[in-house]
Amino acid sequence: MEIYRIGVLEGDGIGPEIVAAAVKVIGAAERSCGLELLDWVRLPVGLEAIRQYGDPLPKATKEALQNCSGWLMGPHDSVSYPEVHQTGRNPSGELRHSFDLFANIRPNRTLPGIDSVAKQADLVIYRENTEGFYADRNMAYGTGEWQVTPDVVISAGVFTRKAAERIAHAAFQAARSRRRHVSIIHKANVIKLGYGLFLGVCREVASQYPDVRVDDYHIDAAAAHLVRRAGDFDVILTTNMFGDILSDLAGELVGSLGMAPAINAGDHFAMAQAAHGSAPDIAGRNIANPVGILLSSALLLEWLAGRHGDSRLQRIAEQIVRGVEGAAAAGIRTADLHGTASTSEFAEAVIQSMDRF
Repeated sequence: MEIYRIGVLEGDGIGPEIVAAAVKVIGAAERSCGLELLDWVRLPVGLEAIRQYGDPLPKATKEALQNCSGWLMGPHDSVSYPEVHQTGRNPSGELRHSFDLFANIRPNRTLPGIDSVAKQADLVIYRENTEGFYADRNMAYGTGEWQVTPDVVISAGVFTRKAAERIAHAAFQAARSRRRHVSIIHKANVIKLGYGLFLGVCREVASQYPDVRVDDYHIDAAAAHLVRRAGDFDVILTTNMFGDILSDLAGELVGSLGMAPAINAGDHFAMAQAAHGSAPDIAGRNIANPVGILLSSALLLEWLAGRHGDSRLQRIAEQIVRGVEGAAAAGIRTADLHGTASTSEFAEAVIQSMDRF
């Protein structure tokens, strides 16, 4: 029986609490399916790694991840790192860059029992993950910003055909397994060359998928439409910065940013990482919402199932999703959803909901 090595990087702030909940829930989902497929590899990152190795992302951690099928990544609190560690990429950005995790995939859908602004929505954002206006990811070395005088800063955005093509193909392929509708989000009316290239390439790729309906919106209009009629969107295809902004908006529209899952995927590796941050103000209090990392874990297992052609991993992922839906439908909520359940209590409710299926 093939065993999949899964890296565990707890991160900072609420990271250790929610990642521990995810590992516990995944283990329970394995057992409920009568399977033992996953081997956990715990690796230091963030403040823990700085204390141990003097580096928020040690070389040993990156080398160990090369031998993993995928990994769970908790949020990082890089603003609290010593100043010497704040000039380069943060741990998440470095992993996305080093392993060429070019697709940031962020689903957002309403769940039974969870109050939401968008009464009914089921969309997924395909965010290009390696370039655009994120300076820490768009250069081979250094960053894409220059302070030419104390009062003048230039920030560069990078747009390439290669990056637009591969994220577009990923989005259109995903649409074929959903409702066959892709919305391209851009700002080509103002940033005519950069976003013009992105839009043009995405339109070229769209011609290869005649069975998929395609439209496009400027980012400002897209945000307004998302608030007004989130249920009309299926797959959103966009750039790095716009995808980051729209996914946070969509997360709040369906209930809470704490519920927003994500994976960062490339051709060979994938990293489960919830869309929210490290929330240091509530760290250590066992009140963080673990839904985001739980559903991110399910996304990782689904990705692994597709890459390895292993339906057993898909079964485990489906158990996790059923458990989350069951706990939510039963009215179990954490504080961000005006509930009283702790992180560990919600995880236990997920496990108990799995047992009922």
